Amino acid sequence: MSTQTFVLPDVGEGLTEAEIVQWRVAPGDTVAVNDVLVEIETAKSLVELPSPFSGTVGELLVAEGDTVDVGAPIITIASGAGVDASSPATVGQSEHGAPAEPADAGEGAVLVGYGTGGHAQSRRRTLRQAQGPGVAPAEERVAASVGVVAKPPIRKLARDLGVDLAVVTPSGPAGEVTREDVVKHASQASVFRNIETPEWGDVREETIPAPARVAPVVAPATPAPDAAGREETIAVKGVRKATSSAMVQSAYSAPHVSVWTDVDATRTMELVKRLKASPDFADIRVSPLLIMARAVIWAARRTPMVNAAWVDAEGGAEIRVRRYVNLGIAAATPRGLLVPNIKDAQDLSMRELAKALEKLTLTAREGKTSPADQQGGTITITNIGVFGMDAGTPIINPGESGIVALGTIRQKPWVVDGEVRPRFVTTVAGSFDHRVIDGDGMSRFIADVASILEEPALLLD
Repeated sequence: MSTQTFVLPDVGEGLTEAEIVQWRVAPGDTVAVNDVLVEIETAKSLVELPSPFSGTVGELLVAEGDTVDVGAPIITIASGAGVDASSPATVGQSEHGAPAEPADAGEGAVLVGYGTGGHAQSRRRTLRQAQGPGVAPAEERVAASVGVVAKPPIRKLARDLGVDLAVVTPSGPAGEVTREDVVKHASQASVFRNIETPEWGDVREETIPAPARVAPVVAPATPAPDAAGREETIAVKGVRKATSSAMVQSAYSAPHVSVWTDVDATRTMELVKRLKASPDFADIRVSPLLIMARAVIWAARRTPMVNAAWVDAEGGAEIRVRRYVNLGIAAATPRGLLVPNIKDAQDLSMRELAKALEKLTLTAREGKTSPADQQGGTITITNIGVFGMDAGTPIINPGESGIVALGTIRQKPWVVDGEVRPRFVTTVAGSFDHRVIDGDGMSRFIADVASILEEPALLLD
C-alpha cells in the first residue's frame, strides 16, 4: 500500500501556473483512473484533470481559488483498501484494483469541494456541515439549481451566465433544462438590462467585479474610515491576466493603424434570411457573422499581407506570409475575452463554416475552449455589433497583423440611385500592423470585405 502525490501538470504549451477552480472529489472519496479530480483555469481555458491513480483521496493540498505553479503537489491518493487517508504523501505506483466504497459523509473529513456522479449527494450534505479554506457554503453554490433537472455542463453554463435555473422554462424531452434554454433566458434578460436608469449613488468610483470564476474579492486589511465599502480589490489572474499581457504586448510592439468604411449590407441580410429558410441550414445558426467570415477569407486571399506575421529572428526581422487562414473569432465569455480560431477556414464550405462558427461559440460560452484552439491564428474578426457598437479600433491579436471589426447592422437612410431609401447599414473597421502592411494594402482589404457585404454574389467567383 502506498500514497501517491499528484502534481499540477502542464496541460498546455508553456503553461507555468493555473488556478484551482473547483475540486470534484473530497477526502475519503474513492477514485479510479481517469476520474476527474479537479477543474483548473489556465491563462485561457478551463481544464478537467483526470486521476492517473486509483485509490482513496487523502488530502487536498490546495484550496479553491488558489493559483499554483506547474509541478506543485495538489492532492494525495492512497492506493489499496483500508489505507489511512491522512498518512504522509509519498510518490509511488498506482494499484488498479477495484475501488473501495467511499467514506461515509459523517466521518469528520473537511471537504473542499463536491464531485459528480453517485457520491455527489453525500458530498453536498457534508459541505453544509464543514467547509474548506476559501470555499463558499454549498447552499450558495447550488441554491439556483435545487429541484431542477439539468446536466452538469448546463449547470456550469448557467452559473457562468448568471442564470437562475429555477426560473428557466425547461424544453428537454424529460423535462430537463437544455443549453438552448439557458442561452435563450440569458439573451432575454440582457434585452431588459438597461431599461431603468439607476440613480446616482454616494460611491464615486467602483471596480466591476470579475466573473464568478475569479478569486474572491480581497478587501484592504485596514481601510480608512471614509473608504470602507467604497473600494474593492480584485486579483488579476486567469483570462484577465493573459488578456492584459497580450494586449499590452501587442499595443506597444506593433504600430497600430485603423481604417473603416460604411457599408450597405442589405443584400447580406437578404442572404442570411434565405439561408435560414434553406433546408441545408435548418440545424445551423446563421448570422451576418457567417458572411463576414467568408468575406474576410476571400479578401485575405486578394491581399495576403494582411494575413502575414512579423517575426523577430536571429538574422533579422522577417515577414511570414501564410497561404492559409486560421480565422480567429473574438468571443466575450463569462470568463473574459477568448480568441479561438477555425483552422484552415479557407477550405470550408458555407455550411461547414457555419457549423464551425456555431461550435466555436458554444464551446467558448461553456469555457471549454482548449489552448490549442486559441493558438496559431492568422487574422481575427471581432463582432462589436452584438454590443450595439457602430465601429471601433481593435487591438491586433499577438502573432497576427490584422483584425477586422464588424459594427451593428441597423436600418438607416441611404442614397441609392439618387434617392434616399432605408437600407441595412453597418461599419467595417480594421486595424493593422504598419510594419507588415501599408495603408493602401489594408484599405484594399477593407474595401474588398465591404464589397462582399454589399454584394455576397461576388463569393461565387
